[in-house]
Amino acid sequence: MQIMSRDLEIMSGALCFAGTRVPVKHLFDYLENGSTLEDFLEDFPAIDRDHAVAVLEAARLQLFADAAAA
Repeated sequence: MQIMSRDLEIMSGALCFAGTRVPVKHLFDYLENGSTLEDFLEDFPAIDRDHAVAVLEAARLQLFADAAAA
């Protein structure tokens, strides 16, 4: 399952949830500002919980891979 996509024709090339025009950055902005995952999902009904969790998991895996390489 593709969880993220980037297309210069969609949202000026911002990394988005696959199949949507919702930038992945919005999820991290919500969490950074103290909102919950539920708040994000309520405000962006095009994104389902499994999709959002998959993006968070991909970010976690990348973070740990980068830390191990450092």
